[in-house]
Amino acid sequence: MINTYHTSVAPPPVPPRHSGSQTLLIPGPHPSPSHSKTLIRFLVGVAVLHLLLSVGGFIYLYHYEKTERFYPAEGKASLLTSVKQETSYRALAHLGVDRNTAKTPKSGYLQWDMSNSARKNINYSYSSWLTVLQAGDYYVYSRVTFSKSHSVSPLFSRVMLKKSEKKEEEILMKAYCNLGSPTENQSEPRQCTATQGRVVTLEEGNQLGVWIENLSYVDYDGTATAFGMYRL
Repeated sequence: MINTYHTSVAPPPVPPRHSGSQTLLIPGPHPSPSHSKTLIRFLVGVAVLHLLLSVGGFIYLYHYEKTERFYPAEGKASLLTSVKQETSYRALAHLGVDRNTAKTPKSGYLQWDMSNSARKNINYSYSSWLTVLQAGDYYVYSRVTFSKSHSVSPLFSRVMLKKSEKKEEEILMKAYCNLGSPTENQSEPRQCTATQGRVVTLEEGNQLGVWIENLSYVDYDGTATAFGMYRL
């Protein structure tokens, strides 16, 4: 007897066979967003710090090399010393007028009172002349106050320059002032001041003095009439 019964259900599949054991992978938890942000901020901070240190090191090396090029190590101490000496020994003079000048002839050079004067690295000779000891650029100034005037001659003062004691004088600067017209019954004394100043290049041995046409017209107050110079 022939079996004609058939089914449409397929048999279950046979599981595959493996020669070895299989490892079972279990996915781990993902890192939290806050932890990732902290890590990124830390890495960015490290990168910025490294950049700043690199730039700072470059600037330091640049200035160090530049300093070494112009001021070698063995000359740095002498450089500082020379700067201090330049400040300490800078030539200068400020002279107050000597009242005894009024006893001299009408025209001549003002004389200076050394007890009312300051002087450093500049010589003083013949009661009237300053002698340059250090060549360089100087600011020379003069202030002459007049308390009398002549009806014809103008009031003026001159700063005179001699290249050396044997050279002739030449005019370095000139200044004028005017007392104005006198008034009747005038009780207050009239005065005017001729002021001048100039930067000039001087050589060692140059001499300077202040010449007045009529010395009897000068106000011999030490704060009103003065002469000086200082090296720049």
